Amino acid sequence: MKILIRVVISAVALWVATALVDGIDVTAGSWGKRALTLLAVAIIFGIVNAVLKPLIKVFGCAFYVLTLGLFALVVNAALLGLTSWLAGKLNLPFHVEWFWPAFWGAIIIGVVSWLLNLFVSDDV
Repeated sequence: MKILIRVVISAVALWVATALVDGIDVTAGSWGKRALTLLAVAIIFGIVNAVLKPLIKVFGCAFYVLTLGLFALVVNAALLGLTSWLAGKLNLPFHVEWFWPAFWGAIIIGVVSWLLNLFVSDDV
Protein backbone atom coordinates (compact mmCIF):
# COMPACT_ATOMS: atom_id res chain seq x y z
CA MET A 1 0.00 0.00 0.00
CA LYS A 2 2.86 2.35 0.84
CA ILE A 3 4.43 1.91 -2.60
CA LEU A 4 1.11 2.60 -4.33
CA ILE A 5 0.68 5.84 -2.37
CA ARG A 6 4.23 6.92 -3.25
CA VAL A 7 3.59 6.22 -6.95
CA VAL A 8 0.40 8.29 -6.86
CA ILE A 9 2.24 11.13 -5.12
CA SER A 10 4.96 11.00 -7.77
CA ALA A 11 2.34 10.99 -10.52
CA VAL A 12 0.67 14.07 -9.02
CA ALA A 13 4.06 15.78 -8.76
CA LEU A 14 4.79 14.94 -12.40
CA TRP A 15 1.38 16.34 -13.37
CA VAL A 16 2.13 19.60 -11.56
CA ALA A 17 5.48 19.79 -13.37
CA THR A 18 3.80 19.27 -16.74
CA ALA A 19 1.30 22.01 -15.90
CA LEU A 20 3.93 24.54 -14.79
CA VAL A 21 6.98 23.91 -16.98
CA ASP A 22 7.03 24.45 -20.73
CA GLY A 23 9.05 21.63 -22.22
CA ILE A 24 7.60 18.81 -20.09
CA ASP A 25 4.66 17.33 -21.92
CA VAL A 26 2.21 14.46 -21.73
CA THR A 27 0.67 14.16 -25.17
CA ALA A 28 -1.89 11.43 -24.46
CA GLY A 29 -5.37 12.21 -25.77
CA SER A 30 -7.90 11.76 -22.99
CA TRP A 31 -7.61 12.61 -19.31
CA GLY A 32 -7.66 8.93 -18.38
CA LYS A 33 -4.79 8.13 -20.74
CA ARG A 34 -2.82 11.07 -19.32
CA ALA A 35 -3.39 9.78 -15.79
CA LEU A 36 -2.24 6.27 -16.74
CA THR A 37 0.77 7.72 -18.54
CA LEU A 38 1.72 9.76 -15.47
CA LEU A 39 1.36 6.68 -13.25
CA ALA A 40 3.58 4.66 -15.60
CA VAL A 41 6.17 7.46 -15.75
CA ALA A 42 6.06 7.75 -11.94
CA ILE A 43 6.92 4.05 -11.70
CA ILE A 44 9.79 4.48 -14.18
CA PHE A 45 11.01 7.58 -12.32
CA GLY A 46 10.91 5.68 -9.02
CA ILE A 47 12.89 2.77 -10.45
CA VAL A 48 15.45 5.09 -12.04
CA ASN A 49 15.87 6.97 -8.77
CA ALA A 50 16.07 3.79 -6.70
CA VAL A 51 18.73 2.22 -8.92
CA LEU A 52 20.90 5.11 -10.11
CA LYS A 53 20.70 7.80 -7.44
CA PRO A 54 22.59 5.83 -4.75
CA LEU A 55 25.32 4.98 -7.27
CA ILE A 56 25.60 8.60 -8.36
CA LYS A 57 25.78 9.74 -4.73
CA VAL A 58 28.63 7.35 -4.01
CA PHE A 59 30.66 8.13 -7.12
CA GLY A 60 29.80 11.83 -7.16
CA CYS A 61 30.31 12.45 -3.46
CA ALA A 62 33.08 14.96 -4.10
CA PHE A 63 30.82 17.02 -6.38
CA TYR A 64 28.09 17.06 -3.75
CA VAL A 65 30.54 18.31 -1.13
CA LEU A 66 32.29 20.75 -3.48
CA THR A 67 29.01 22.35 -4.61
CA LEU A 68 27.37 22.20 -1.16
CA GLY A 69 24.67 19.89 -2.48
CA LEU A 70 23.75 21.92 -5.57
CA PHE A 71 25.03 19.08 -7.74
CA ALA A 72 21.92 17.18 -6.60
CA LEU A 73 19.79 19.53 -8.73
CA VAL A 74 21.78 18.60 -11.82
CA VAL A 75 21.55 14.90 -10.96
CA ASN A 76 17.78 15.13 -10.47
CA ALA A 77 17.41 16.91 -13.83
CA ALA A 78 19.50 14.22 -15.52
CA LEU A 79 17.42 11.46 -13.93
CA LEU A 80 14.22 13.15 -15.13
CA GLY A 81 15.73 13.37 -18.61
CA LEU A 82 16.63 9.67 -18.46
CA THR A 83 13.08 8.90 -17.38
CA SER A 84 11.80 10.82 -20.39
CA TRP A 85 14.10 8.86 -22.68
CA LEU A 86 12.99 5.53 -21.18
CA ALA A 87 9.33 6.56 -21.49
CA GLY A 88 9.94 7.28 -25.17
CA LYS A 89 11.51 3.84 -25.64
CA LEU A 90 8.38 2.33 -24.02
CA ASN A 91 6.12 4.39 -26.34
CA LEU A 92 4.71 6.44 -23.48
CA PRO A 93 3.63 9.96 -24.52
CA PHE A 94 5.83 11.75 -21.96
CA HIS A 95 8.65 14.02 -23.07
CA VAL A 96 11.12 16.42 -21.48
CA GLU A 97 12.66 18.64 -24.15
CA TRP A 98 16.08 19.50 -22.75
CA PHE A 99 18.08 20.32 -19.61
CA TRP A 100 16.36 23.46 -18.31
CA PRO A 101 12.81 22.08 -18.34
CA ALA A 102 14.21 18.96 -16.66
CA PHE A 103 16.00 21.15 -14.10
CA TRP A 104 12.91 23.17 -13.16
CA GLY A 105 10.69 20.10 -13.41
CA ALA A 106 12.91 18.17 -11.00
CA ILE A 107 12.72 21.03 -8.50
CA ILE A 108 8.93 21.18 -8.78
CA ILE A 109 8.59 17.40 -8.52
CA GLY A 110 10.78 17.39 -5.42
CA VAL A 111 8.87 20.19 -3.70
CA VAL A 112 5.41 18.82 -4.55
CA SER A 113 6.41 15.30 -3.49
CA TRP A 114 7.79 16.62 -0.23
CA LEU A 115 4.61 18.60 0.47
CA LEU A 116 2.32 15.68 -0.33
CA ASN A 117 4.42 13.27 1.74
CA LEU A 118 3.87 15.53 4.75
CA PHE A 119 0.22 14.42 4.71
CA VAL A 120 0.98 10.70 4.41
CA SER A 121 1.59 8.69 7.54
CA ASP A 122 4.68 6.50 7.64
CA ASP A 123 2.49 3.67 9.00
CA VAL A 124 0.51 3.24 5.75
